[in-house]
Amino acid sequence: MSEPASGAVRPDHTDDTYAVVIPTLGRPSLGACLRALAESGGPKPLRVVLVDDRPETGGAPLTVDVPAPLRGVTTVVRGRARGPAAARNDGWRAAGDVPWIVFLDDDVVPGPTWADDLALDLAEATVDTAAITARIDVPLPPDRRPTDWERNTAGLADARWITADMAYRRGALEAVGGFDERFRRAFREDADLALRVIGAGWTVSAGARGTTHPVRPADRWVSVRLQAGNADDVLMTRLHGARWWRRAGAPRGRLPGHLAVTAAAAATLCCAVLGRPRAATMCAAAWLAGTAEFALSRIAAGPRTRNEVTTMTLTSVAIPPAAVWHWLRGHIVHRHTSPLAVYEAGAPPRDPRRPARERVRP
Repeated sequence: MSEPASGAVRPDHTDDTYAVVIPTLGRPSLGACLRALAESGGPKPLRVVLVDDRPETGGAPLTVDVPAPLRGVTTVVRGRARGPAAARNDGWRAAGDVPWIVFLDDDVVPGPTWADDLALDLAEATVDTAAITARIDVPLPPDRRPTDWERNTAGLADARWITADMAYRRGALEAVGGFDERFRRAFREDADLALRVIGAGWTVSAGARGTTHPVRPADRWVSVRLQAGNADDVLMTRLHGARWWRRAGAPRGRLPGHLAVTAAAAATLCCAVLGRPRAATMCAAAWLAGTAEFALSRIAAGPRTRNEVTTMTLTSVAIPPAAVWHWLRGHIVHRHTSPLAVYEAGAPPRDPRRPARERVRP
């Protein structure tokens, strides 16, 4: 394999020049993100591209107060309302001929020394560095146990390749075609891209810059809606093989348990319809035991307030069938998806002198 398309220095930019791409749905948090970006010490971005990905705008412009230091370099481009992967592709392709693209979510807050720290991250990048991660901090309440939703958000701090703050070399994005737009949610699209660039012979480094990811408000049923990610896990397995979890450092979740609980519920209904009350009672007991174990494990880890206990009880009934539904849907939707060539039959990287790897800086 030839050397990676390393995003070599163009005549008009130095190799540490960067653009910031922020996909947005117009949330109020975008203003705080931009203010923090403008106030951080260090070299400012050459361009800031806001991708307006609102599905229904009626022609209304994106409402945002861009801070004065960024107004001259900020551009708003219209997204296609096809999810964050597609929006990021639209953003980095609109950013122009800039060596580095830093992806930020519109609900993060870059730290006060973010730009200085980013400059150090970029200065330490080697010619085969495709991407540089950031350190994500999720503030949790100091006076009580976190809720289920807060714990879910806190998991972002340990995500290996999270694009809430991720710097990618433009040449690496071009080499692998950017984000896979089949990932329509903010889930797994980051791991997929990182696995593809590592499989193509690039490296991913851990950066020193810090970004805060606040816990945004959510309704009672958010955990049920998140089960749609089970379809994305099916796509990941189709593309990267059954062991992608280990390479990506991703938690496996509770899908096997959800399958068992949902099967018990289905068996209960079938036995009742067939007039087999004893079998229906046994299956119902299995369903109840599995559901109770799931609910109690979530309740025990949380603040145990009345509202949280109610939410955990209700959603623990709904989550297993929702997870199974989306898992089955993923198998149907992605049934014709072929594995990436680099991972077929455990094939090694195409250039044995440049093994696929992730380099983590201490």
